Order: sequence, then structure tokens, then C-alpha cells
Amino acid sequence: MKLHELKPADGAVKSQKRKGRGVGSGLGKTAGRGHKGQKARSGGGVRLGFEGGQMPLARRLPKRGFTNIFAKEYAIVNIKDLDVFEDGTIVTPELLIEEGFIKKVNDGVKVLGDGELTKKLTVKAHKFSQAAQEKIEAVGGKAEVI
Repeated sequence: MKLHELKPADGAVKSQKRKGRGVGSGLGKTAGRGHKGQKARSGGGVRLGFEGGQMPLARRLPKRGFTNIFAKEYAIVNIKDLDVFEDGTIVTPELLIEEGFIKKVNDGVKVLGDGELTKKLTVKAHKFSQAAQEKIEAVGGKAEVI
């Protein structure tokens, strides 16, 4: 098969509806818009969320809480995840992304203390929970804050 021989599968491509092209097309005159009214007009229709003047759902529901725009969002890694690395490995955020433990660094990487660690690692992260730091140091590793 060559590039010039490629074509879409049968039934995959439908011809476009040509509206307003005469009565014989089946979509002439009003072009599928019916007669008169707001939706029949050019540029007609209502905005998103408009409910005909009734109080919209978004305004009927109560407001709740607030979002702190200064909050820091950390990428989280647990101690049990780090146990796959070999003894003496220096674990950095770049290595964690490469190995697929985190997608992106966000405002930093935080190591939490869930699970057990059996290998001596040097872990470099932006934050450590107290439990995580104790577990890393208990097996002879180092927890370094970047």
C-alpha cells in the first residue's frame, strides 16, 4: 500500500448537509430551523446556563468553602514506593518522574511514611513527613531537603 492509495473505510465519511440550497435538497427555505423564534434567527439562541429567566441552577445552589489561591500542591510519594530502588541510589524528583511515580513536580515533592523501607537510599525532596524521615534514617539512608 502506498500513500496515494490510502482511503477511508466504507461508510466512514458522510457528505456534508448543505443547508439552504433549495427546496429539492430537503433542507431549503428554513434550513432545518423551523419557523420564526429566537433559535431561527441568525446569531439567535441563549447563552450557556440560561434557563429562560428562571433562576439558573448555578445560582440556586449554596456557596460553600473557599479555595486558597496561595496553597502549595505537592507531588506525593510514599516510602513503600521507594523500596524498588537498589541500595545506595540517590532518589531525586527527576528520577521519580522518569520511573513514573509522579507525573510532574508541581510545587515540590513530599515523601510520606506509608509502608516500610528496607534499602539504604539518599532521598532528595522538597518536604518529608516526620514518619518518612525517621524510616529513611532508621535503615541508614539520608533524607535531604532540596
